[in-house]
Amino acid sequence: MVNFEELARAMGELDEDTVKDILGEVMADGGSEAAKAMDACQKGMDIVGSQFESGEYFVGDLIFAGELMTDAVAILKDALVNGGSEGPKSRMILCTVKDDLHDIGKNIVRSMLEAGGFDVLDLGIDVPPERIVEAAKENDIKIIGLSGVLTLAIDSMKNTVEAFQAAGLRDSTKIIIGGAPVSADACAHVGADAWAINPQDTVRICSEWAAQL
Repeated sequence: MVNFEELARAMGELDEDTVKDILGEVMADGGSEAAKAMDACQKGMDIVGSQFESGEYFVGDLIFAGELMTDAVAILKDALVNGGSEGPKSRMILCTVKDDLHDIGKNIVRSMLEAGGFDVLDLGIDVPPERIVEAAKENDIKIIGLSGVLTLAIDSMKNTVEAFQAAGLRDSTKIIIGGAPVSADACAHVGADAWAINPQDTVRICSEWAAQL
């Protein structure tokens, strides 16, 4: 039986061998408990964040944690998307909003979306609203994913939604936000259509939108 507490602990301790060994156990039956494994990995990443804030971990540790999490997603993604590459999918934009330079979470979500069949236009980090709107216009993209880790990212997300409104594109565009400061209240404040706390929810919501647009 898979020990998900041990998986979370191993991720938090950056124990690569143990993490990959346990994920191998999870996928041995095709990944029926892949979602639980991903939740455990995310709990481990929360531990990493706490260790960084307390000064126990440093930037290099965060980078390694991000790489380890990306590897975990690569191992689990086929089971997590449940064959999601079939069916109606579309192009979408993904980026970290202006004044935020974090990309670990964004990159993990991108890999999950691509596994789900999306053609993701990744605009990178610290992306101003006008650039996102321009990219949406140029590429006729109707689904926008905005990521952020810092609290100030919420204001940048709100400014981005308002930029789509000003450009006359808001009614034809679906916008999802994600990241550490995101919540239902933040989503309402920003004016986004949805918010997600994990990659699986992001893929599910965007897939539903893709089927409608």
